[in-house]
Amino acid sequence: MSQTPEQFHQLAKNALGDKQLRANFRGAMDYLRDKRKTAFSDEKEEKQIRDLAESIRQRCLSKLPELLEQLEFNCYKNGIQVHWAENPEQANAIIAAIADEHDAKQIIKGKSMVSEEIEMNHEMAKLGIECLESDMGEYIVQLDGDKPSHIIMPAIHKNKQEVSDTFEQHLDGFKPTTDVDSLIQTGRTRLRQKFFEADIGLSGVNLAVAETGTLCLVENEGNGRMSTTVPNVHIAITGIEKVVEFLSDVPPLYSALTRSATGQAITTYFNMITSPRKNGEKDGPQEVHLILLDNGRSQAYHDEELRKTLQCIRCGACMNHCPVYTKIGGHAYGTVYPGPIGKIISPHLLGIDKTKDLVTASSLCGACGEVCPVRIPIPDMLLRLRKEAKNKAEKETLALKGQNAASSGLETAAMKGFALAASNPNLYHTGTYMATKLQNLIPDKLGAWTQCRTSPKPAKKTLHQIMAERSKAKSDKQ
Repeated sequence: MSQTPEQFHQLAKNALGDKQLRANFRGAMDYLRDKRKTAFSDEKEEKQIRDLAESIRQRCLSKLPELLEQLEFNCYKNGIQVHWAENPEQANAIIAAIADEHDAKQIIKGKSMVSEEIEMNHEMAKLGIECLESDMGEYIVQLDGDKPSHIIMPAIHKNKQEVSDTFEQHLDGFKPTTDVDSLIQTGRTRLRQKFFEADIGLSGVNLAVAETGTLCLVENEGNGRMSTTVPNVHIAITGIEKVVEFLSDVPPLYSALTRSATGQAITTYFNMITSPRKNGEKDGPQEVHLILLDNGRSQAYHDEELRKTLQCIRCGACMNHCPVYTKIGGHAYGTVYPGPIGKIISPHLLGIDKTKDLVTASSLCGACGEVCPVRIPIPDMLLRLRKEAKNKAEKETLALKGQNAASSGLETAAMKGFALAASNPNLYHTGTYMATKLQNLIPDKLGAWTQCRTSPKPAKKTLHQIMAERSKAKSDKQ
């Protein structure tokens, strides 16, 4: 299913017309919002957690180059091989080289949004390498040949009947059921043997600790632990912004992440990987590789304002509270990262020319900023990106790709005309007077503006006319 951000308006229109999809999201979003509200029942505690989480992320990002070097040094010291990838092509080439070295034909995957970002499954399939998702939501989406619609819950757009239909269509011997426990057990049973058959296990990284060279993974299902311990080779892939300075930075961020994402005080599993299998240990991979991906992140990092985008810890809370996302879901955005956070991340990954419609797909209500556990000022970021979509930045160093893509000659001319009229009283008054006389000639349809609004109609009299008449009437009384 090919979906791109350039198709946003049509995809959003299709989503709004899908009553079942909207019902699925309505129920899911209400549930997740209630869970988060319960997890942060104490406003004072919530403020303290968010204050601490924000300060940690900002401190670590301010030292990002040094921390990445420290992470690399300590990972190597621990026996973890570190690879650097500037773009998706390099990341996939690294994975392919590791697979070729081990003659690997099967990769079992724990949850990883960065692997989605580089379209790893598609690229490995070209080389005859099967990539199987082991996260239950990702597994369901993969069976459908679809993509995740949420960064935390990939199959949130489906209800249990639709999941049953997917299993019935793709899994031999499956007996249709809408019992959630039975559906989960079916998926687990099918996946269990795959962990032992896979040549390589791949995972994402929630936090990478520079101080100790430790890779931290947050999960609820256990597939991440299986993917990183059963196969002989483990590949972890993450964006360069996920590094933190100290091991002591992890608990506060972990608390902020889990409460914001699923309303849990702690997830079922929290994995800390510091080395390959050591002598005497009974499980774990013989090799561990870490791929650090840039893919536009350096561009954001070098701009002090846009750097705040990299504070994200991928909790998805902004999506769950966004009035746009909750109506249309994730697929309508046509990007790996949908919703509010996707609108400010995707321009750095793809260019503002391809994502210019996304940055305007917001009411700027501010709900995303109010719930962000690391206080990313998403509305401010959107305003900045809207400006860059219309104009070239003054600073050309590492400028956002595709600036000025949304500029319109007609719009520019119209604004210049208005500026001229507004700065010339005689011209302005003449224009407003003519508008009152020609009000009935304004069409009812004015393009996108009247899709959800009525056509504006000038008043019968201008404000200056009304005030002049009032002044005259008052003078006549005197």
